[in-house]
Amino acid sequence: MKFNIRPLAYLFVSSALFMGCGGTADIISTPVENIDTSPLKVTELTKAEKENWGHLDLEKDTIPGMAVDRAYEEIIKGKKGKKVIVAVIDSGIDIDHEDLNDVIWTNEDEIPNNGIDDDKNGYVDDIHGWNFLGDAYDEQLEYVRMIAEKNTSNPRYEEAVALQASEYELWTGRKTQYDQIYQQVVSADETLAKATGKKDYTKEDVNAITSEDANVQQAKGIAQYMYSNGIESMADAKKEIKEALESINERLNYNLNINFSGRTTKDDINNLSDTGYGNGNVKHVKKSESHGTHVAGIIAAERNNGLGANGVANNVEIMAIRVVPNGDEYDKDVALSIRYAVDNGAKVINGSFGKSFSPHSEWVRDAIKYAADNDVVFVHAAGNDSNNIDEKPNFPDDNVDFVEVADNYIRVGSLTQNYGSKMVSGFSNYGKKNVDVFAPGSSIYSTTPENEYDFKGGTSMAAPGVAGIAALIRSQYPKLTAAQVKQVILDSGLPLTTKVVVGGDASNVKPFADLSKSGKIANAFNALIMASKIK
Repeated sequence: MKFNIRPLAYLFVSSALFMGCGGTADIISTPVENIDTSPLKVTELTKAEKENWGHLDLEKDTIPGMAVDRAYEEIIKGKKGKKVIVAVIDSGIDIDHEDLNDVIWTNEDEIPNNGIDDDKNGYVDDIHGWNFLGDAYDEQLEYVRMIAEKNTSNPRYEEAVALQASEYELWTGRKTQYDQIYQQVVSADETLAKATGKKDYTKEDVNAITSEDANVQQAKGIAQYMYSNGIESMADAKKEIKEALESINERLNYNLNINFSGRTTKDDINNLSDTGYGNGNVKHVKKSESHGTHVAGIIAAERNNGLGANGVANNVEIMAIRVVPNGDEYDKDVALSIRYAVDNGAKVINGSFGKSFSPHSEWVRDAIKYAADNDVVFVHAAGNDSNNIDEKPNFPDDNVDFVEVADNYIRVGSLTQNYGSKMVSGFSNYGKKNVDVFAPGSSIYSTTPENEYDFKGGTSMAAPGVAGIAALIRSQYPKLTAAQVKQVILDSGLPLTTKVVVGGDASNVKPFADLSKSGKIANAFNALIMASKIK
């Protein structure tokens, strides 16, 4: 479950040099000393850099991207490699998007729309994947479901009750606050339109106002405050606050509402053997259900086709699996979706979702182990709670008391564009034991429904970047196992010695090396070099 409400108010590989693969000149990995002395990026990013920063190179560009463009320019060049299926377990995906429609997986063993399970895999008309949610969209959070089901035997039941009460009170207060802010902005906008004589007045128009009227002065102050927070116009401010209010209302009416149930598939959520529910419609049910489309684009948006974004991987097919509602996903859906992806040919799975309560965590853990046993890489977002998840749980995970059950699971934290002390995204979870590597996740430009593009931030955006690197490795070096692919990604990352602000708290400063198991940021260029040397 992801929430993004803006608070308006208020380089490594080992030191040895690896030789290039297939070229006449040697290609070497990024020397560590170059990273330790990298200058800070002090100039404003250009539009092109903002839209592609995750693919740039720390050594060359002083931007902590994954060196994807460099990997294509110096290593991959025109080599296509082997086609790799990447399963995106997420919300619905716009499979007709102009930048995705040619990279969507098709189940060739299924005849479309005949109402028959032609391939006998248990799913009828699963042409491009499967929708485990049916027509549902809104859902409760997992701990709210626990209360609604009166699951008092769960050892975390009392914790759930207290959390629901505090969160409901918190968001009720925020609703009141945002309602007030919205009314103030609407009133200020009307006042400024009259004062300037323009409906579409500019910042310059506002700054030039010299009225002695107290209402006009107050309106001017509100507008200037919005501008100072990076909002370009009062129209944008109204739109942003209105969207925030819609999200707050969804929390109160659905996510935190003990009396709400969004499940429509009529299956038993506590019976893993009750399968076949859902349908083959993997698309989003409303335009705002954009998360899955954005994630898919980060992995596989068609490269260099003149359209809005480039994916990390160039020879992949996206298997769309709709599991994540506007609320917490069900453990049963996640477990079955992982098994569906494995059984239908995926070699990489991306899971950009997570929660802090998981009543059937063993089902999901067993599914991750099933993926490992079948040589499939599973990449998971670390979560957006600013927490140390060595201390606070985040699901799904691959271990019990830090003893791993699988060797295919990669958990990813998020980076910003700002190399240096502010490099770790304030929202990103971290953990020396439970996070494996970091990757670009703040303000990532990618596909959204109906042939549009937008910036989104979260560890949800960092994970698919790493899933893209995994797909690149599996495409170029298909003989490597899932475990080897994971180890390459972790070992080939760039190690940073700098201290960074953690959790967006300026008083919480830690060595970057202590925030993940590898202490590194993912790097496609170095990963491909290292992969080429594994026999």
